[in-house]
Parts: sequence; structure tokens; C-alpha cells
Amino acid sequence: MITSGHVVVVGLGFGDEGKGAVVDALCRDGSVSAVVRFNGGAQAAHNVVAAGRHHAFSQFGAGTLAGVPTHLSRHVLVEPIALAAESRELAALGVADPLRLLTVHAEALLTTPVHVAANRAREDARGPDRHGSCGKGIGETVWYSLLARRGARPGDVVEGQVVPGEPGPAPTVGDCARPAVLRRKLDALARFYEPLVGDGTAVDELVSLYEAFADAVRVVRGDEVGRLAAGGRLVFEGAQGVLLDERHGFHPHTTWSSVTPRNARALLGGRPARVLGVTRTYQTRHGAGPLPTEDAAVLERFPERHNATGRYQGAWRAGHLDAVLLRHAVAACGGVDALAVTHLDAQDLRVATSYRTDGGAVTRLPAGPDRTAFLAGCAPRLRPLTDPVEWLEREFGLPVAVTGRGPDRADYAVRVPVPR
Repeated sequence: MITSGHVVVVGLGFGDEGKGAVVDALCRDGSVSAVVRFNGGAQAAHNVVAAGRHHAFSQFGAGTLAGVPTHLSRHVLVEPIALAAESRELAALGVADPLRLLTVHAEALLTTPVHVAANRAREDARGPDRHGSCGKGIGETVWYSLLARRGARPGDVVEGQVVPGEPGPAPTVGDCARPAVLRRKLDALARFYEPLVGDGTAVDELVSLYEAFADAVRVVRGDEVGRLAAGGRLVFEGAQGVLLDERHGFHPHTTWSSVTPRNARALLGGRPARVLGVTRTYQTRHGAGPLPTEDAAVLERFPERHNATGRYQGAWRAGHLDAVLLRHAVAACGGVDALAVTHLDAQDLRVATSYRTDGGAVTRLPAGPDRTAFLAGCAPRLRPLTDPVEWLEREFGLPVAVTGRGPDRADYAVRVPVPR
């Protein structure tokens, strides 16, 4: 049951499903010993509202307001400058010495201002063909880390992008305690990206900042998740949504991150865990990319308190719940054990149970890489959705273990699912 044992929380949409509030709900009873972040980086914005306090969690786990420590695993992209700012925000909310609640794996990649600038330069150059990036350097951090491992040379094309210079090994969190190594890596990084972002990188200043970061947080090595799992119950907090996954999403509107439970399972090393998939009662996304059930009326009826148009993400969009995409997300996860359903306070809902296509009605996406083009030729078949919890449990054969009927912690309930 979701109320015991390790739990992996994944979003079954395009992000913004309410993962932060769900993680907070799981943590508030004191049964969780740590929240483990297993993908993504500083682009996360997991909103938690509790007792008059609101915070959009970026790198700290969403159990922090409940006093639960965070571990940033080796699969997380760590941005120390943004992390320090988030720590100050949490301290202002009354969290005593937030960094004492944090451990960071030494092998985690560093996202630097150079990565961020390169990410934004590429997205600006795409003009109307933007991919919908958050502009936080996530994809650039991963891409640069691939180059040295693959022996890439200037002019090569790697993952669809031309290599502009001579790459070096990617900087990691562990390098922050080794100034000479860190400086060499940052010098190589800055030279590599000069053709794209210019030569104004203050490497010496970054080295000093990152040394201070290494002194302020506990950097760990080895099987830290194994040690944490031996000591108590863990909640694994996913970033983004499965419909943005690098393998299972809709290219090119995807993230350079594995959003499914794959990384969490690898970190657990065979230890059992239950997967909790999170969905709203209606569909949402930021910026470019497919949204088959998009409806301006849904956007008007359900104003968004914590999401808005972003310079790089683009506009906030909404539509009706999409069972076809939801089935695709569940299958991409290898199945889930239970659902969490948020925004149950929304009224007069509809759901797309299938799509009309030239070949007839379909209830599942076809296999193959051309999913984005397929969605462009689909028309959703909508029906009323009067009781989302009852409908989801019947349609997917899964218990709804967590419900959310508003933005506040008090609006969330962790249910004891009936065994099936």
C-alpha cells in the first residue's frame, strides 16, 4: 500500500500535475525519513501550500516544509547558485538551516551559468520553432556531458546539435571540493561555448562560489540511497511529467531526462517500491507541443494560481483530461500501483476516451517514434466526467491513493486503497 514502504512519485502528464503537494501529503505524518530526487534539475516548480506558507520547490524536496530531508541523487542536475537562493527562501519561511536537510551525490552533474546561457541562446535562435525549454540549462548540461564520453570533435553532430568547440569532461558536484580540477573543467566549458555565448564567463568567481557550496552542503559518495533505504521509508520525487520523457514523450518537445521510475528503480537496487502516478482532472502543459484536448474554455474556467506564461516555456495551456495520453504514460512507467488525483475541486469536467482518426477510433497511441505527427491528425472524442475518482479506478483498474481538492495541504488526503 502507498501508506507504507518506499514510494516513487511520477507525473503522468506534461508536468505541473501536483507532484509537490502529493509528496508533501505523503510526508506530513512523519513516516518518511527522506525524499530522494531522481531526475531533472533546477527547472522544477513543485508548489506546496501549508498553514499560510507557500513555496515552489525547485531542488529541495517537497517534503521540506514537513521537516523531511532531501537527497539529490547522481541523476539530478545541481545548480548551486539557484540552490543557495532557494535555501534563503526556505529560511524566510521558517525552515531552520535548510542546507542541513540536504545531501548531494558527488557524481551529480553541475549546471552552470554557461549551460543556462547556451540553452537560452539556442532556444532564441529557434524563433517560432521553439521546443518549449524552461531556459534553465537542463538539456545543455546533459548534452555537454555526453560529448567527451563519445569522443566528439568540433563539427560533429551529437543528438541533433553541432559541436561548436573542443569539449572537456563535464563538471560534477564532487569537483567543487577540488578547485584545480574544477577550474580546468570550467575553463574548457567556457572555451567550448564561446562561439554560442561569448567570452564573458567569470571562471574564477564560479570556482569561489562552488567551493563555498561544497563547504555548505554534505556531499556524499557511494550507495547513499541504499543507506537511506536501510534506515527508513523513502519517497522518490520525480520532476516534469512522463509525456515529456526523453524516450516516451513527443519529440522535439521533450526533456533531456528520464521521467519514468527507471532511475528510482536503479537507485533502489532491487528493493521493492510502489509507483504512484499523479494526474490532474484536466490536461495542462506549458508552451509548444501537442495537447489534443486543448480548449480555451477550460483555460478560462480554471485560472492557474502558480503557473503563468514564461519567456522560454511559453504560454500556460489547458484542455480536457485525456485518457489516451494517460494510458500511454502509465505504460511508459511499466505500470503504476496507484493514482493520485489533484484538482478535484474543478467542476463540469470532460474526458477524451478515444481519438477519431482516418483509420477509425483509437484508444491507445501506436508504437513507433512518430507519435508527435500522429497526434496532429487526431480529434478527441469527449464525454462527461462526473466523478473522476470513480471513473479512473474503474477505467484503469487502479486505486486512487491520494486526492487533492484544492491548493492547500489541508485539501489533500492520503487514502488507504482497497486491495485488488
